[in-house]
Amino acid sequence: MPILVKKGASGRARRKVRIRKKVNGTAVRPRLNVFRSAKHIYAQVIDDDSGKTLASASTVAKGVREGLSGKKTERASLVGAAIAERCKALGIETVVFDRNGYKYHGRVKAVAEAAREAGLKV
Repeated sequence: MPILVKKGASGRARRKVRIRKKVNGTAVRPRLNVFRSAKHIYAQVIDDDSGKTLASASTVAKGVREGLSGKKTERASLVGAAIAERCKALGIETVVFDRNGYKYHGRVKAVAEAAREAGLKV
């Protein structure tokens, strides 16, 4: 089923659709999806074949929230490390990175780099 964008959609929505046409997560190599809000950042590892979320981490999750301090980019690094740990616990070593239409810099880049440093192949 094709993914459609409404007429007059924002630039991020159009980029998101263009990326999702190419990026697909499987059970062997799931998709690491990043969502960024004004205050928080969320990361999910998704198997698109079965339509299930395998692991998630965010700045509002209990496991990550206690260690938060500093700037939003530093908090995003903690989320990246947390998602990598949860993936390793499930036996997931490689993922495909879905930046969700955001530019690859700042908090989105911090999540990906922290996941790589924690041993996840992104």
